[in-house]
Amino acid sequence: MAAPVTPGHLTPNPLAPGDLSWGGLQGPPDTLPEPKQLPELIRLKRDGDRLSEGDIRGFVRAVMDGSAQGVQIGAMLMAIRLRGMDLEETVALTQALAKSGEQLEWPEAWRQQLVDKHSTGGVGDKVSLVLAPALAACGCKQVPMISGRGLGHTGGTLDKLESIPGFTVIQSPEQMQSLLEQVGCCIVGQSKKLVPADGILYEARDVTATVDSLPLITGSSGLSFTTSPSACPTASILSKKVVESLSALLVDVKFGAAALLPSQAEARELAGALVGVGAGLGLQVAAALTAMDNPLGRSVGHTLEVEEALLCMDGAGPPDLRDLVTRLGGTLLWLSRQAEDPAEGAARVAATLDDGSARDRFERMLATQGVDPWLARALCSGTPAQRRQLLPRAREQEELLAPADGTVELIRALPLARVLHELGAGRSRAGEPLRPAVGAELLVGVGQKLRRGTPWLRVHLDAPALSGPQRRALQGALVLSDRAPFTAPSPFAELILPPTDTQQ
Repeated sequence: MAAPVTPGHLTPNPLAPGDLSWGGLQGPPDTLPEPKQLPELIRLKRDGDRLSEGDIRGFVRAVMDGSAQGVQIGAMLMAIRLRGMDLEETVALTQALAKSGEQLEWPEAWRQQLVDKHSTGGVGDKVSLVLAPALAACGCKQVPMISGRGLGHTGGTLDKLESIPGFTVIQSPEQMQSLLEQVGCCIVGQSKKLVPADGILYEARDVTATVDSLPLITGSSGLSFTTSPSACPTASILSKKVVESLSALLVDVKFGAAALLPSQAEARELAGALVGVGAGLGLQVAAALTAMDNPLGRSVGHTLEVEEALLCMDGAGPPDLRDLVTRLGGTLLWLSRQAEDPAEGAARVAATLDDGSARDRFERMLATQGVDPWLARALCSGTPAQRRQLLPRAREQEELLAPADGTVELIRALPLARVLHELGAGRSRAGEPLRPAVGAELLVGVGQKLRRGTPWLRVHLDAPALSGPQRRALQGALVLSDRAPFTAPSPFAELILPPTDTQQ
């Protein structure tokens, strides 16, 4: 059954693509003869007042020049998290973050090919590793993904790629253009040249309990943004995309127990904000709502997810991962007018997985982003067992057994992710090193019949063994029922389209 499609409900006046000057949302910029001091800005937002465009520029400027102390940055993020931002504030914050670095410029001939995808974060979400090379193989030869690191309990795309020895995520704009010319895709991080202010705020959110920025991601309901919990995530997501000069962006908005947004209704609200703010910035943004109660795929953890992404590019791997990659990719091909409809686009993406062309692009991306060409070739041409020998491996493995007979109803992603975070797969403070080989393999899938005493989870860890509380938390993640085996539903739930008449 096809996922429902919803038109966006926010229609601010758009800016010209790539134009970071103040657009038609509220007229000319505010005139501020005397910029407010940072403590005053924090107090204003703490008390629920609206920040002017000049106030927001002043805050971002203080973040950039170092005059904002870490505790002040955290205080402002928390104030925004609790008090929210309206539509104009969110657009202004997005613009200020985007203007903190360089704007990427591409050859005019690339304009219709420039597409990107962003995820709000999920457990086992390795879609970007597969989708970027698959889209490049489809003719979207320029897919400049500016990605993030792990936030909270979710794993970051950059952390996964850096588990491959030699992979370099920091690239200058000139290097990015060279990569796109040679390969057709690249996945890079924020540097001092690309959205540097957001890089600072991104790390601060990770360690100040503001990752779940509901007030930092959306407006409240309908057209009202007055209690928006979503400004920072919205601004963080879109600021990275504004500098990419895209023709189309698709945001994968996760919802569920292991997502930032627990309900589909909240995810729809965030999606509407992203689509609406994107329109105000001159971006064609669509949003897919996807479920995140179970982990995506069968592997969680940096190197294990790289292995599973390669398996997907072999034309194999878990069906839920393949389904999401093809649906998201098909929608992007349609939005950029490179497919007649999402179904045709999805079929083209699936073909790149089955014929090896996506994997070939991935190999070229690895080699051009610092991985030894021999290693890139071995990873992409080897068997799963051979690949495991080439990537970091944990010192120990421990299997958990099913406590009873039953059908797997649910594998709770959140407790699984939290235990792996404790074991070193995630960060507790900015800049903290990760243990890339720590992770878990799901040995069963949702809907599958399971016998008591059958191994259902294999944990890869560098510690001698799981602790008692960790083992109990993991066993609590397995939910069994007495119903008959069933086919697990697709995580793809709904599509939110731009409010403009872009599809004829």
